[in-house]
Amino acid sequence: MTRITHEVQGFVPGYLLARLAESGRFPKAAEAARQTLIAGRPVFHSTLELSIDENGALVAAVQAAPTRTIHDAQNTEQLPGVIVRGEDDPPVADTTVNEAFDGLGATFRMLLDAFQRDSLDGAGAPLNATVHYGEGYDNAFWDGSRMVFGDGDGEVFRGFTGSVSVIGHELGHGVIQSTAGLEYRGQSGALNESIADVIGALTEQHLKGQTAEEASWLVGEGIFTDAVQGRALRSMIEPGTAYDDDELGKDPQPAHMRDYVETQEDNGGVHINSGIPNRAFALTATALGGNAWGDAGQVWYRALTGGLSATATFTEFAQATLAAAGGLGATVEAAVREAWIAVGVIEDAGAREQR
Repeated sequence: MTRITHEVQGFVPGYLLARLAESGRFPKAAEAARQTLIAGRPVFHSTLELSIDENGALVAAVQAAPTRTIHDAQNTEQLPGVIVRGEDDPPVADTTVNEAFDGLGATFRMLLDAFQRDSLDGAGAPLNATVHYGEGYDNAFWDGSRMVFGDGDGEVFRGFTGSVSVIGHELGHGVIQSTAGLEYRGQSGALNESIADVIGALTEQHLKGQTAEEASWLVGEGIFTDAVQGRALRSMIEPGTAYDDDELGKDPQPAHMRDYVETQEDNGGVHINSGIPNRAFALTATALGGNAWGDAGQVWYRALTGGLSATATFTEFAQATLAAAGGLGATVEAAVREAWIAVGVIEDAGAREQR
């Protein structure tokens, strides 16, 4: 049994909530943002038990299907809440409960189909979620053991269960927690956020049966109401373009290392600078074509699970992806290399030789 203590991550970054908290245009959302910032996210100590039966194979066979439980916090901040739907239960009258249930299942199926990973820990861990957390709570987060969804304020943010990429992203933190355990600060924290975005985007694309070319590459599409000038919270293919609103400001994500943001806020810019590795993945996937959970996804997954340091920098992760790509052929390796060159993380050797 391994006890893991870590800081939980929320989908909506604190800098955006702080901006919203000062809004005069959205008074209801401003109050909800202030309350969300005050409430924060609970400290959680999680325990993961990894076990197999005597012959090893039986566990994988039995657990190669999700075990989902949805709780309802009933607009309190007490976790986990009351059980409202289990794995074998039919859909209920509450759409939020059903959306959470379906999103957990979509993430499970993507991980299993793409990476032969049995749930978040690779050993069939149950998938738990709590809905209706707090009153007007403007966020969704992974607390180390479960997904937690606020309902949004209804003025700026809708409820968060309607976005499969949000659900995949937050569950992605559970995968990262069980593998590299990337520290949530600076470049390793931005990689933590980026890899979670990759898992969120792949979950949505896998559910829709989309190719890399067909995909929107938006994360959190649909979480804003129509009152906001924005498509989503982040764009992986075009970082910095997801929203541009008079009240919320402009999406601050950079797409290249020359625009890397040095800041003490947001744990050193983990939600901001994640745009750089996000674009590297999207460029790799679109260059290779087909399903992004194919070769591109394999490269990123192998880099994550192949002994990556918990304090990995962008350069170190790029090198890990290149090593992983080497086993998949020259075309894959070239696409990965060109993507990291395009975002300024590694240098173009040919250009260096010409200088």
